[in-house]
Amino acid sequence: MGHTLVIVESPTKARTIRGFLPKDFRVEASMGHVRDLPNNASEIPAAHKGEKWANLGVNTAENFEPLYVVPKDKKKVVKELKDALKGADRLLLATDEDREGESISWHLLQLLQPKVPVKRMVFHEITKEAISRALDQTRELDMELVHAQETRRILDRLVGYTLSPLLWKKVAWGLSAGRVQSVAVRLLVQRERARRAFRSGSYWDLKAQLEQAGSGFDAKLSHLGGERIAGGSDFDESTGALKAGSTVKLLSEEEARSLQAAVQSGAWFVAEVEAKPTIRKPVAPFTTSTLQQEANRKLRLSARETMRTAQGLYERGFITYMRTDSVHLSDQAIQAARGCVAQKYGQDYLSPAPRQFSTKARNAQEAHEAIRPAGESFRSPAETGLDGRDLALYELIWKRTVASQMADARLTMLAVDLEVAGGSLGTARFRASGKRIDFPGFFRAYVEGSDDPDAALEGQEVLLPAFSVGDQPSCRAVEALGHQTQPPARYSEAALVKTLEREGIGRPSTYASIIGTIVDRGYATLQNNSLTPSFTAFAVTALLEEHFPDLVDTGFTARMEQSLDEISHGQVAWLPYLEKFYKGEAGLEVQVQQREGDIDPGVSRTVALEGLPCVVRIGRFGAYLETKRVADDGTEELLKATLPLEITPADLDADKAELLLRQKVEGPESLGEDPETGEQVYLLFGQYGPYVQRGQVSDDNPKPKRASLPKGQKPEELTLADAIGLLRLPRLLGEHPEGGRVEAGLGRFGPYVVHHKGKGEKDYRSLKAEDDVLSVPLARALELLAMPKRGRGGRTALKHLGVPEGAEEPVQLFDGPYGLYVKQGKVNASLPEGTTAETITLEQAMELLAAKATAGKAKGRSGTASRKTAAATPTTSKSAANKPAAKKPAAKKPPATTKTGRLRASAVRVIKAADG
Repeated sequence: MGHTLVIVESPTKARTIRGFLPKDFRVEASMGHVRDLPNNASEIPAAHKGEKWANLGVNTAENFEPLYVVPKDKKKVVKELKDALKGADRLLLATDEDREGESISWHLLQLLQPKVPVKRMVFHEITKEAISRALDQTRELDMELVHAQETRRILDRLVGYTLSPLLWKKVAWGLSAGRVQSVAVRLLVQRERARRAFRSGSYWDLKAQLEQAGSGFDAKLSHLGGERIAGGSDFDESTGALKAGSTVKLLSEEEARSLQAAVQSGAWFVAEVEAKPTIRKPVAPFTTSTLQQEANRKLRLSARETMRTAQGLYERGFITYMRTDSVHLSDQAIQAARGCVAQKYGQDYLSPAPRQFSTKARNAQEAHEAIRPAGESFRSPAETGLDGRDLALYELIWKRTVASQMADARLTMLAVDLEVAGGSLGTARFRASGKRIDFPGFFRAYVEGSDDPDAALEGQEVLLPAFSVGDQPSCRAVEALGHQTQPPARYSEAALVKTLEREGIGRPSTYASIIGTIVDRGYATLQNNSLTPSFTAFAVTALLEEHFPDLVDTGFTARMEQSLDEISHGQVAWLPYLEKFYKGEAGLEVQVQQREGDIDPGVSRTVALEGLPCVVRIGRFGAYLETKRVADDGTEELLKATLPLEITPADLDADKAELLLRQKVEGPESLGEDPETGEQVYLLFGQYGPYVQRGQVSDDNPKPKRASLPKGQKPEELTLADAIGLLRLPRLLGEHPEGGRVEAGLGRFGPYVVHHKGKGEKDYRSLKAEDDVLSVPLARALELLAMPKRGRGGRTALKHLGVPEGAEEPVQLFDGPYGLYVKQGKVNASLPEGTTAETITLEQAMELLAAKATAGKAKGRSGTASRKTAAATPTTSKSAANKPAAKKPAAKKPPATTKTGRLRASAVRVIKAADG
């Protein structure tokens, strides 16, 4: 008898499923996709290299036939799967139940060409019961889903590989465009434009501290002389003045002070009391989008980190499938959740009837369940054995699911209006607002946006004393408060995901990779959980808005998403849709051909911002300021000044621009004299931010002492003493109890303390945000040095895999911005797709590290790595692709024996790569 071969995507998923299947079943992992469009020129088969469409990987002349290839790193996997298929009497394709999973199954079928019966096995959770059901309910491959995914993949390739080369020519090398990515970037730019256009308005109001029957409470001025007092929402953001037609009263500082004195000693009485009962219903269980949003708000996880963690929880059988638009819960899940409520909170906290939710998201796709704990009964977070990020995310999912079956929260909203004579300004009316939680209901388990339900309950409840109309509370104090309206906030990851979903742009399952690409490509930086667009993002968005407006229009992109969903349901034919989008009269190919010649690179690389004495341009090394000035000899010349990375488009104003340009012409600003050396200390601005420098650059002093400003230090608040302190770093703190000296310094990764142990051995620790490198004492440094060592970039090792035999340095596992990687000494190696922290072994890690080290040596010997990379890009010359490489005399290499020589050699390789 043969065996049944089951193919899933990852080793973790394979290992979990294996435990629920009979012994004659064999489970193997495809390690994700086994086939895809060519990623670079080296992957294009020789038979197609001369074709005009080869770089696209899609034959636009022949019904958009995709050119699928097996990447090098998947050839071994495919061979192993073919070997596993030998002797099998049945094949079950058990990839995820969505478009992507259906596509992987189809590609496996095309590659393996099985001669045995094949079925599709689908499930949305990995439990014994779910796997048993899936075995009994196998089905055929859903080709409508396959066509939908294929159309989406081709469409994304056509947009990206057609527009990106245009951006390289017109703006800067290495940029990218994307069907959803470019719309998301435009949203960030539009918000930043709104921040630039914002004009602050100022207003005053009063806050009173009152007392009734021994209980204190606060009240805020709401009306004066029968007119409502102006608040922040009454101001026009573009002028800073009250909105046209507004009838509110704008209180000046003088009036506020006068009113403060009048009401302080006046007689207060209660004019009106209102108590309004209300109820709050629990929110629906998590979808992919809402999980990303809430994990970002509560756990400060990026969308990428959330999906990676959720993937691991799903594959190990802790939660249901994490890529879903559905808020539906199965009857089994509802009963499990209600059981948790009854056991943990009691019958009073159960909703009277089971709750079911309906999906409201636009273009919701496959009818999965919501994301919930797996199984017929839910494991409590304490029972899972999870820790760290895994536990935090599972607990979030558990709480939200359980809360969905809990009773409504009952509240009473309280409002008390009080009046007092305001002298010549008329009668002043103040309002005190409160909230009483009569029955917490689902709040006991989950409060959206709060990490601690109990603390949230306390924070939400604002109790007021008992009042009756005519009561006369006493006044403790009155404070006059001045306010400035604030510009619209930048998008957080959660806010961007919410907007994309609301507009019907992209799929929630792709948001993590889209945001990651935006940051990786330099279109935005993530600062304090906010996405700040770069000047490059402004330039690219302006180009696309002017020449390809549809591609960055939210409505157009949403309609495109709708069409792709209709293709998945068989309502729209995929080929005519692609023909019209790419080759139609107003198709993308035609647009690019017609408009490419009209796009002036000089204009495209210019970011014109109002109110500046110059323009911003995008150069090879980043953004810079440019203006014309008259030189001493009367001629006109261009003046350029580098823009520090920390200056954002919304923050760049005329004063900052003038300072940078003036420093370029007149030299740096002197803060004063260093009393020890007699040299001037200067504050300067470079590409990587502000820094201080002792002395000027000269023949006698070619490399003056410099020091960057610590993160958070504002240049305008820097004193001479601070600057001198920075220039004298590192500073000695004292002796370590175990021997050796301890110093504080400022390095590439920020402020640190270091223990010099002797014989060149050093032990570093980064300073925390609350520590000042100029004043941190020895005791605090010793405390930090006693903490567990963190990896590069402040990362703590997730796992110590051990010390290989004959080696001195351990092999450790880390979680970096691009995923999991192993590290030994100075060598890092990324984990292959599908390999997890739980499955990686020391032996596997050593193989990865050895391969990485070998590749590094080969690259160093051949010097061709960058040329190969260039050849792999979509802009490979068509003529070059048609001709065999001609032999050329060996080029003279610049000497690499000095630092300058090495830099020149590196520059040569970069230029060759850019030339492609």
